[in-house]
Amino acid sequence: MCVKSLTNRYTNEHKREKSQHLCHFCMLKRGSDELLSQTAAVSNGGIMTPKPGHKENNNDAKKVKLDRNLNNPSRVVHVRNIPNEAMETDIINLGIPFGRITNVLLLKGKNQAFLEMADETAASKMVNYYNNSGVPVIRGRTVYVQFSNHKELKTDSTHPGSISTQAALQAAQALTNKIETQGGPNTVLRVIVDNQVYPITLDVLYQIFSRVGKVLKIITFTKNNTFQALIQYPDVITAQAAKLSLDGQNIYNSCCTLRIDYSKLTNLNVKYNNDKSRDFTNPTLPTGDQGLDSLGIGGAMGMMGSPFTGLPSLGSPLTAAYSAAGGFPLGAFALSHATSATLGLGGVRLPSQQSFGGCVLLVSNLNEEMVTPDALFTLFGVYGDVVRVKILFNKKDNALVQMSEPHQAQLALTNLDKIKVYGKEIRVNLSKHQVVQMPREGQQDAGLTKDFTNSQLHRFKKPGSKNYQNIFPPSATLHLSNIPASVTEEEIKDAFQNTGGKVIAFKFFQKDRKMALIQMGSVEESVNALIKMHNYQLTDSSHLRVSFSKSTI
Repeated sequence: MCVKSLTNRYTNEHKREKSQHLCHFCMLKRGSDELLSQTAAVSNGGIMTPKPGHKENNNDAKKVKLDRNLNNPSRVVHVRNIPNEAMETDIINLGIPFGRITNVLLLKGKNQAFLEMADETAASKMVNYYNNSGVPVIRGRTVYVQFSNHKELKTDSTHPGSISTQAALQAAQALTNKIETQGGPNTVLRVIVDNQVYPITLDVLYQIFSRVGKVLKIITFTKNNTFQALIQYPDVITAQAAKLSLDGQNIYNSCCTLRIDYSKLTNLNVKYNNDKSRDFTNPTLPTGDQGLDSLGIGGAMGMMGSPFTGLPSLGSPLTAAYSAAGGFPLGAFALSHATSATLGLGGVRLPSQQSFGGCVLLVSNLNEEMVTPDALFTLFGVYGDVVRVKILFNKKDNALVQMSEPHQAQLALTNLDKIKVYGKEIRVNLSKHQVVQMPREGQQDAGLTKDFTNSQLHRFKKPGSKNYQNIFPPSATLHLSNIPASVTEEEIKDAFQNTGGKVIAFKFFQKDRKMALIQMGSVEESVNALIKMHNYQLTDSSHLRVSFSKSTI
């Protein structure tokens, strides 16, 4: 019998189960919504017939059966109320912190799944934990975890979903092996946010990490120009689950990547509840702001929503409305490093255009003798896709640069403001204009306005482009790619020398000669070289790609 027949057979019993309204803390009892009898084995290729005389419609008989099986754990765990978009990796993530996983069966049509652990001990740890300490959540929905009546899962390798299932199981095994060899982690996680395009706050981190389990304390700080945080959970299992679920994921699409390690600290000492630190177990702590504390609102403010962050508290009616409107809904907690197809969070809502301003930047103090629309397109194109550029006709040391997205404009502003271009320190600010207008027909413009909408040189036109992971501030070292084998080091160095700067060092990548690093005499020389050399024609069919590098030679 196929999975479809198996799941259809379950429909009537599943509907009756809903009427019982079993509470989350009663789920240690065996579920009356099991697909088969206690001795049967679940299979995604077939099903054994229930024993004769099985009283499917007798609720009293079900209750007796529940009580009788309370102390008879199984290595198969039953998960109910899963969202329609759930995947095998979501189910596996629930079990990874407790031990090795040997099989998984996902019944999407019935919002259920089965997870087979290597032994009953691991399954017992999982069921006990989720029914007494942690709240299991899959893609924002609370699910219910209980022992299954089935002693094993028998999978059919010919089933269409078996390939993805096996890939997910292999990923789980890789992560489990890593857990078993990395020693005993504690309850405090150290979180680093890489490639931070958008502002990240303590409240944002709480929204994310509290989806895994109860967060006790958070301390945020900046180190080496990187936003970091320490996050404390009540127990090792929740901290481990958070690390496995979130490490390597993106808070926003293609940026703000979480890097998570275990901290050596065993407890966080939080002195103030404010936008930098929060003790969720002690709402009476002061904010550290004497004005607020003297008014008697300091301690509660840290728990009810920081006055500094502008974000609502998690317990306030405003937060409930914010969440209902779609704020910060996390997507899948994925096995990011163990599978070939990385599944980012991708669910935290991007800040609105209003939050960051528009897409148009005002660039001033330009060298009007040398600047061109193409030069600005190339330079600002390092940080986003430039749509249009207008050098002001009556004030040619000013220009408007329209980016494709507001966050790209913010990224360009952050990295390019106050850098030297053609000998002058430029200033970059958000413009009040929402778009750059093209000149009307017959209007004098002298080629100072240019539309780049259909340019083939956009670096980020592909959704989730890997180029987002290689965005760095202007530096003296440039990264070169798309170098043909016929081009020598001397030819490249000569071309860069002709940009007016001095080449300090050059190095081909050992494993890939199509790429190289070149170091100029200064950041200003590097900026000028990038403008002139990006898309430089090396051969008839090869054009050089240039970007700033964080490396040195």
